[in-house]
Amino acid sequence: MHTYAFTNAPMSHTPSLPIRVGIAGATGYAGLELVRLLARHPAARLTIATSSGTSEARAVPSLARIWDDPIVPLDTAALVDACDVVCMALPETASAALGAELVAAGRRVVDLSGAFRVRDAATRQTWYPDTGAVPAGTVYALPERTRDELPHAMLASCPGCYPTAALLAMLPLVDAGLVEGDVIVDAKSGVSGAGKVPSERTHFSENHGSVAAYGVFGHRHVAEMEQELGRGVTFVPHLVPLNRGILETIYVRLAPTATAAAVGQALTSAYANAPFVRLRGEALPEIKHVAYTNFCDIGWRVDERTGRLVIVACLDNLLKGAASQAVQNLNLMYSLGERTGL
Repeated sequence: MHTYAFTNAPMSHTPSLPIRVGIAGATGYAGLELVRLLARHPAARLTIATSSGTSEARAVPSLARIWDDPIVPLDTAALVDACDVVCMALPETASAALGAELVAAGRRVVDLSGAFRVRDAATRQTWYPDTGAVPAGTVYALPERTRDELPHAMLASCPGCYPTAALLAMLPLVDAGLVEGDVIVDAKSGVSGAGKVPSERTHFSENHGSVAAYGVFGHRHVAEMEQELGRGVTFVPHLVPLNRGILETIYVRLAPTATAAAVGQALTSAYANAPFVRLRGEALPEIKHVAYTNFCDIGWRVDERTGRLVIVACLDNLLKGAASQAVQNLNLMYSLGERTGL
């Protein structure tokens, strides 16, 4: 059985506290959450927060007395000058260019976009065609999985919100050889997962009182799920009329010798020292249990008669699926306590 190591690796980048942190893309939903977290982070000093483009500097009313400096236009030179590490909450195209420039300038990066998640060049070209070569020192940064690699990383590529829940639920079982065949992921997400730019799909009148499947056989998060799990994934996301939160119901067939006890043991061993994964056993989690937190809750049921496993994972798409997981990764990059600022 594979278990994850939770010891701190030797640092390759000695921090000088406070760490100078900048945010690129601070006006989107995840970017605003980053500002709120990093403005009060005890080991960091938020030095600059930019928009996603060249719009004029402006104050954000919801950040009053949290971050009173203006959100300024995106400027690579200003980020390099002001920061030790930059958290990017930008569209993939912008992240692909800026991330490479920052790493080349010797700055560390925590990227919330998908620009650098896919390792295979051909697959990456399909889903993220604006990304060329992935910078040296890039880590696919699911912290419960890659914590020992993060102190050496120059670029932490945070998983997508959907893959975070699916991978936390499934990786220990795959590593333990308890499941066979493909994985089916049925996911429900709140509207904030679609981003801040309005569309007909996210319009209140269209979304309220409805549930809609989308991205069937065409959602780019499948690439990183299959990359990490090493098997085929059928992924069907649904938009539900909530502000935030993700619930995934995952269906798999157990290996012939696998048991419910073995499933529980694999998950318990994997996350015994993981501060932000809560195992619920047969008490299946709900979105309201994790909203506004950095927790991912996982529950499961095994049908011994059919050899089927149903596993349910929940998280907040803007926090554990984006901003607070980015801060968790930043903490590990600088060998800080994992809960720092969270």
